[in-house]
Amino acid sequence: MRIIAMLFLLSLTAVSQQQQADIVFVNANVWTVNDSQPEAQAVAVLDGKILAVSTDAEVKRYIGAQTKVVDLKGRRMLPGFIDNHTHFMSGGFQLQSVDLKYANDEAEFARLIKERAEKYPDRWITGGDWDHDRWASAQLPTKELIDRYTTKTPAMVNRYDGHMALANTHALKLAGITKDTPDPPGGTIVKDPKTGEPTGVLKDEAMSAVYAIIPESTEEEMLEAARLALAEARRLGVTSIQDMSSTADLRTYETLKERGELTARFYCRLPISQWEQLAAGGARVPFGDEWICIGSLKAYTDGSLGSSTALFFEPFTSDPSTRGLAMDIVQDGRLEQWALAADKAGLQLSIHAIGDSANSLILDLYEKIIKTNPKWDRRFRIEHAQHLHPKDLKRFAELGVIASMQPYHAIDDGRWAEKRIGYERCKTTYAFKSLLDNKARLTFGSDWTVAPLNPLLGIYAAVTRRTLDGATPNGWIPEQKINVKQAVRAYTIDNAYAAFEENTKGSIEVGKLADLVVLSDDILKIDPVKIENVLVDMTVLGGKIIWERK
Repeated sequence: MRIIAMLFLLSLTAVSQQQQADIVFVNANVWTVNDSQPEAQAVAVLDGKILAVSTDAEVKRYIGAQTKVVDLKGRRMLPGFIDNHTHFMSGGFQLQSVDLKYANDEAEFARLIKERAEKYPDRWITGGDWDHDRWASAQLPTKELIDRYTTKTPAMVNRYDGHMALANTHALKLAGITKDTPDPPGGTIVKDPKTGEPTGVLKDEAMSAVYAIIPESTEEEMLEAARLALAEARRLGVTSIQDMSSTADLRTYETLKERGELTARFYCRLPISQWEQLAAGGARVPFGDEWICIGSLKAYTDGSLGSSTALFFEPFTSDPSTRGLAMDIVQDGRLEQWALAADKAGLQLSIHAIGDSANSLILDLYEKIIKTNPKWDRRFRIEHAQHLHPKDLKRFAELGVIASMQPYHAIDDGRWAEKRIGYERCKTTYAFKSLLDNKARLTFGSDWTVAPLNPLLGIYAAVTRRTLDGATPNGWIPEQKINVKQAVRAYTIDNAYAAFEENTKGSIEVGKLADLVVLSDDILKIDPVKIENVLVDMTVLGGKIIWERK
């Protein structure tokens, strides 16, 4: 009997040891984003996953001799933020390149280019993210602005939306672009109306000729850019990235994973033109592990509002000669052909659409796929879904299409959008509330580097809609505001759903990955206009504290 009793006690001890947490967060103010248990006080973590979510008293039983105990002193804890749309490697390269986003006039723009050229005379000048709508003239830049500073340095700096860029004379010559070069399908070479010479501004597909001759980054340059981008993500509480990736980006993330340096989880979307290779390799969404997944495909329907290349039903108010540009793969039928085949192969579609006509076109395409292909849990996505025709608002839910939106654009574009398309069309621009009212699934992200990576700025934008110029203190198109909890859901559990990951992340629940964020202020209680000043105090990935504000 003594032996049996001893064995029983040993078994209890073993169970007790198994249940000792690696780390426990106590005295917290937890919003779990789990409807069945929305609030909690403490979280215990074991082997990178959540072991318990409860009160301090209940969770303390998981504390053992080796358990790290973190007192959050009443601070707000949320699930780690998930960003639904980044150009992550571009973000890393931007952090080490020239930053033109906040150049307030042409002179400052030129000065920053001059300084970069003087520092690295033999390197291409790229990146930039300029915004000519910040300038008093609101006129597009020309190559003459920078030519005198870059006679021996090729330059190709993009507008912040990525659908327009300025090339200097040196770069145009290298690419063979002259006054006689015709516009490519889906692109525009902007030319001087008097001389016919290229001004240096290239739109959408016209940029490809220059990008094709920019030397590829070395493996070490790629790794360094990724490390910089990951450091930015840690600082901002972003634990998962849904990236618009290239195969080179994917290799970089895999290398960092092998080296133990990856501090975010990646859901990579590769170009739709690669669907056959993915399908032949056996990939079906989501293919991978808790660190890196593939199986979703990106494609572009049109350009952007700022570049006047978004595709609308009616002409631009600011330029009645155009209603935007459809990409070449839309015009020649490849997008429909690839989309039908890729969906049949079990790959997810994440298609960029900005203008109301572009969004309607993609909804039509998705409807055709549903009617043509076998049924499966496909989770269609429209990336951006910025300008919607009222007739299409209900179609997102009806077709099961996820509105993958980036709210910071609303307070950025809202400064000048009405000049481009008029007030009436703006009423369903960044239509967060209308989409939710129509039962659509709404997800949020940044579109970094087009906008800041910071999710708190995205939440601020969605709930206040106060434009960056301070002109709309009550919000631009205020009827499209949503509340803070809705915005947080769009940055967490609904983003997880959009990547087929709602069972492993996106809420603070037992068994899920312990990806968490702790904030300096309680965004669920403070005045929403103060959210833009809230900071991330702690970022936790798989139960490990990877960032802590000092």
